[in-house]
Amino acid sequence: MSVAELKERHSAAIDTVNNLRHQLKQKRLSLLDTDICEYARSQGRTPVTFGPTDLVCCRTLQGHTGKVYSLDWTSEKSQIVSASQDGRLIVWNALTRQKIHAIKLPCAWVMTCAFSPTGQSVACGGLDSVCSIFHLNSPTDKDGNLPVSRMLSGHKGYVSSCQYVPDEDTHLITGSGDQTCVLWDITTGLKTSVFGGEFQSGHTADVYSISINASNSRMFVSGSCDATARLWDTRVASRAVRTFHGHEGDVNAVKFFPDGNRFGTGSDDGTCRLFDIRTGHQLQVYYQQHSDNDIPPVTSIAFSASGRLLFAGYTNGDCYVWDTLLAKVVLDLGSLQDSHDDRISCLGLSADGSALCTGSWDTNLKIWAFGGHRKTT
Repeated sequence: MSVAELKERHSAAIDTVNNLRHQLKQKRLSLLDTDICEYARSQGRTPVTFGPTDLVCCRTLQGHTGKVYSLDWTSEKSQIVSASQDGRLIVWNALTRQKIHAIKLPCAWVMTCAFSPTGQSVACGGLDSVCSIFHLNSPTDKDGNLPVSRMLSGHKGYVSSCQYVPDEDTHLITGSGDQTCVLWDITTGLKTSVFGGEFQSGHTADVYSISINASNSRMFVSGSCDATARLWDTRVASRAVRTFHGHEGDVNAVKFFPDGNRFGTGSDDGTCRLFDIRTGHQLQVYYQQHSDNDIPPVTSIAFSASGRLLFAGYTNGDCYVWDTLLAKVVLDLGSLQDSHDDRISCLGLSADGSALCTGSWDTNLKIWAFGGHRKTT
């Protein structure tokens, strides 16, 4: 068979696959006769009642001198790590506001940070294309700085996100501007698996966010500037399990729903969306119409412990609390007296679900405490 004939057969095969994909998409759309909100209304469900006194700013963490870009809570202790473009990681005691560690970074342009499951280590990454690991119990150098314990090098673009594999201090996953995600063995500093890149089922633009499924740590989802989210299985790195379409802008944030069967996204198109990993269907869109037609991008998201509430941070300083069931905003933290003065760049919920932390370009972090009856909402 000649090269020309092979190319012709390859082209025909691609057309066939694309046609089948289109037919499958149309079939799925035909089955989507409702969304979560419409179904909940048909069942007589009412929105959560949520007032300004149900979520109040109880502490402001001041100490960074640059924009805060990322934060993470420990899984057990009441500690928070934050990354700022002042070139430092700060580990805070969330109860006392005390700075436990102030770590000077080898690269000031940090974009992401994460606690290890035991809280003994923190990881960070940024424009240096390296994920740096710091053991918090290591002795400091002669200048009082905590040394880098391990540098995970191999990405060809900036490191946009990182997360430790649940219940393991020895493995983490990174997302990068080189369009790939990588599973790392921290002990050896080597790549275990690469997701995307040369594979056709990978992202076609920068990966900006990742979230590992707490119910099944072999599964994780990634969000990208190609306007898609993709589901991956760490046992099968060669191709994405599923690709999720719907957004019309960069997917800046992804987060698994508490039950592990769904995940949320936040995008430059100003919407949050909820997807089902089993069917691939979009279940709900969360969008607030603004009177001036300005649509602020979503920068970060998190779910409450039960999943009934979705917290979303926006570039205009708003932080909406959504009722995920009825797609209704029940509170805007940005409208409260103690709100941030600039873009909400990151947010996260404490492990026990009792507090929300938000980080901003105003250089501060704020801890919002729930009323007692709201702890598990």
